[in-house]
Amino acid sequence: MSSTKSRLGMMMFLQYAVWGIWLPVLATYLQSPITGGGLGFTSGEVGWIIGVAASVGAVFAPFIAGQFADRYFSTEKFLAVLLICGGLVKITLSFQTSFTAWLVLSVVYSVLYMPTLSLTNSMAFAHLKNPDSEWPRIRVMGTVGWIAASWLFPMIWLQTNLEFQILPPFFVGSEVPDATARLADTLKVSGVISILYAAYCLLLPNTPPKKEAVEKLAFKKAFSLLTQKSFAILVAASLLIAVIHQIYFMQTGPFFENQLGLLVTYIAPAMTVGQFAEIGIMAFLGLFLIRLGFRWTIALGAFAYFARYAIWGLISLQEPSGPSVDAAGQFVWTLPLMIGVFSQVLHGVCYACFFASAFMYVDRIADDDIRNSAQTVFGIIILGLGPMLAAPFLVVLGNVFGEAGIVTNFAGMWFTLSIVALVATFLIVVAFEDETVAEATPRVV
Repeated sequence: MSSTKSRLGMMMFLQYAVWGIWLPVLATYLQSPITGGGLGFTSGEVGWIIGVAASVGAVFAPFIAGQFADRYFSTEKFLAVLLICGGLVKITLSFQTSFTAWLVLSVVYSVLYMPTLSLTNSMAFAHLKNPDSEWPRIRVMGTVGWIAASWLFPMIWLQTNLEFQILPPFFVGSEVPDATARLADTLKVSGVISILYAAYCLLLPNTPPKKEAVEKLAFKKAFSLLTQKSFAILVAASLLIAVIHQIYFMQTGPFFENQLGLLVTYIAPAMTVGQFAEIGIMAFLGLFLIRLGFRWTIALGAFAYFARYAIWGLISLQEPSGPSVDAAGQFVWTLPLMIGVFSQVLHGVCYACFFASAFMYVDRIADDDIRNSAQTVFGIIILGLGPMLAAPFLVVLGNVFGEAGIVTNFAGMWFTLSIVALVATFLIVVAFEDETVAEATPRVV
């Protein structure tokens, strides 16, 4: 791998390590009872914090990231400023216990962090000669970063007396008594990584703004992409998928713990099974696009969401399992737990085939001078509007399939989400047509 690709790969590693260390376990920490070390928030409140708060940042992204990086500042320098500020906010957030403080600071953090997701994508595309074949190899390093952060923290901070076993999470031990309370420390570590990442940004390839652009408001031109049928259909399908994708992060932790009996310590490592699969799928994504094209590759990703949630609905039809430990307190596998955890291999198909392919498609149809803004406009859908709708949707799910606003009937919830995924799949198959010049045939080396 060239120097430029190596630097971009490390950028992706750090970008998703910052995120992956806290997001998989945040819902568990927020929703767990105060007596158990959590904050005692309802499912609806968790939805507001993880969903609506994050969406605010994504909505502002075109005005913050796209406009400034496309028109006024070098992308790598602007990225560093956002990361420093975001890291400080994340550390501050770790000490808060009230819903109001969490909501306000989560909004501030999302305004700072969410634009960085689109900026890193557009920076990578800008420095790759053959993005359709090279970008998946760069983006997969983000998955590796997510896995590393999700595994190392619980191994080091939430367990004692580690022993090796053949099956994941490979290293198991005794969970520390205050494991749930210690989940707050993921926020502190994320903040520190973010600040270190900011320093690393100074080593990234220089990505200056397009000062010669005709349209001063880059985001205005980027929004005009909605007049293209392919982009409009992709946005509609992505909105549906983004809603159920966000609920995955809101409820998988509680589902693993309360329905399948998984210990808090292993929630984050268990959720990385999907990221391991993502690595494999990303490695072949270019081949998928060549053989299937954008329409069928994206449709495959949407259908994978349906399959995963349908499986989880089926295993939730039985009574909740007790803690997955033996008499000595050591971790053990149960059949429902194994099915629930390892069915996450479908997550690799979900993300790589749907979202990664969608990002590549947006890059294909956007003009050079608005690529940052085009990515952030699309980011509004998957990171802004989708999560915003996920919050009230989860409130409804909590009332229909739960008690006191907390989901208890996981089968009903997962089956509902599977239907939404099936609708998105149908929309892509029936209505989406590639409108790029290359007729959906990716550029290859």
